[in-house]
Amino acid sequence: MVRYILRRIAYGLLILLGVNLITFLLFFSVNTPDDMARLAIGGKYVTAEAVADWKQAHGYDKPLFWNGAAEGSSRVTDTIFWERSVPLLRMDFGTSDRGRSINKEILGRAGPSLALALPTFLLGVLAVTSLALLLVLFRRTKLESGGLVLCIVLMSVSSLFYIILGQWLFAKVLRLVPVSGYADGWHMAVFLILPVAIGILARTGGDTLLYRTMFLEEIGKDYVRTARAKGLPESRVLFVHVLRNASLPIITSTVAAIPLLFMGSLLMESFFGIPGLGSYTIDAINDQDFSIVRAMVFLGTALYIVGLILTDVAYTVADPRVRLR
Repeated sequence: MVRYILRRIAYGLLILLGVNLITFLLFFSVNTPDDMARLAIGGKYVTAEAVADWKQAHGYDKPLFWNGAAEGSSRVTDTIFWERSVPLLRMDFGTSDRGRSINKEILGRAGPSLALALPTFLLGVLAVTSLALLLVLFRRTKLESGGLVLCIVLMSVSSLFYIILGQWLFAKVLRLVPVSGYADGWHMAVFLILPVAIGILARTGGDTLLYRTMFLEEIGKDYVRTARAKGLPESRVLFVHVLRNASLPIITSTVAAIPLLFMGSLLMESFFGIPGLGSYTIDAINDQDFSIVRAMVFLGTALYIVGLILTDVAYTVADPRVRLR
């Protein structure tokens, strides 16, 4: 397993470099350093001297990939791509185009993102798994038909609708929670109740149907018939035997969601004014801050690779028959 993990890490590094290269190409195909300077300074009508000074101060006065004026290895190393890419490998994201430490911002905003994403993730998995098992337990009944219709309706509605409806109903009309905002300590619960509930509701429909399909595939197997022949109640067969043997696909969909726990929800954080990594990324895109965008894409890719590796390791824990090579 150790050899497998090391090989996956090596592949992950290649993926990180490729994603960083693609991000670099896409960003600078839309924005030039001159455009970034004009936006940061404050408009189109700025002097060439001011643009040049801004580019020099922020390290954008060099060629992107190849410095023909340099000699030797400096033709590659004395470029924007090299100077901005190498520090990423040691998780040094440098400073934003506005002069703020990106590492410090990430550490400060990771807490609000986790406070929102972690309960949404854990409670969502619990709710979806329980609802899917109940639909299987009451299969071929009116309760299952009603549950399927409800799930289809839930998955057919955009999460943006849930956000707008929730803010209007619970914040504007009933005045049970604030419309948006965030506070430290236990006071954060008041601001997180609504976005957490909406996050769970938005994923309930599609995930419940997916989990129900996986459980239905298991109940027709021999070990289920054996458990029933021994006289075990249907609820115990489902909630113990079927759930345990259907854990592999559940692990796939849950462990792979690790990046979302740290990166936050772009939509939820923006609408509810939560100062997490999701809103941080949206603000950087609006401000065309390449340093932040590059850092967040790189961090998200790294976390996703870690999530996939942990998924493979979790396979071997859940099912000893799985072997990693």
